[in-house]
Amino acid sequence: MTPAPAAGPAAHRALVVDDEEPLARLVAGYLERDGFEVHVAFDGLDALELARSVDPDVVVLDLGLPGMDGVEVCRELRTFSDCYVVMLTARADEVDTLIGLAVGADDYVTKPFSPRELTARVGVMLRRPRRSTAGTPGPESAPPAPPLVIGSVSIDTVAREVHVDGTLADLTRTEFDVLAALASRPHMAFSRRALIEAVWGDHWVGDEHLVDVHVLHVRRKLGDTAEEQRFVRTVRGVGYRMGQG
Repeated sequence: MTPAPAAGPAAHRALVVDDEEPLARLVAGYLERDGFEVHVAFDGLDALELARSVDPDVVVLDLGLPGMDGVEVCRELRTFSDCYVVMLTARADEVDTLIGLAVGADDYVTKPFSPRELTARVGVMLRRPRRSTAGTPGPESAPPAPPLVIGSVSIDTVAREVHVDGTLADLTRTEFDVLAALASRPHMAFSRRALIEAVWGDHWVGDEHLVDVHVLHVRRKLGDTAEEQRFVRTVRGVGYRMGQG
């Protein structure tokens, strides 16, 4: 467990977790140059200890850690943090990717990768709003928008909360953003690329089927299924749109 030295004031905190020390240091260096306060861990237990103490905004997490692997670290991390998680994997098969995302990862990058591309994707993530736990209003002074209501689902874009039949749904930040993007234009069929641009930004590069995984999780948390698409419908040949609830 080794904190990387920060250079000057940092706007965000990042935790880099990889048992390949040279790679971890390389990624940390790129993030530092982008103004992050960076901490580094080389195994899962140290990563969780650091995450509890420094409360990172983003965790860059290797899937293939020794002992406690990245999936287990992410699962435990999600019990106390809503930080963004980017999975690093040397195994490009889809099963590993889906497992990582199923426990709450927001994005993934397959090794070998460009550290510059990784830090750019992290920057895009952190430009998205973070759920407020203190109820602090944003910089704009306009009155808050009313919740979006689709059948029995209420989407509060100010509090960043979703309720189903009055019960809070435990969506990750990325799952919330996907649902809010669809609900913002409920009669529009979004292609995968359109959702990528709405949620991850138009400079995001990667496998657009990432959207399918997050939609699957949103459906499950709203009590939907692929057969009974009350809230998120599949539009064949196009992508997704909101249902009527």
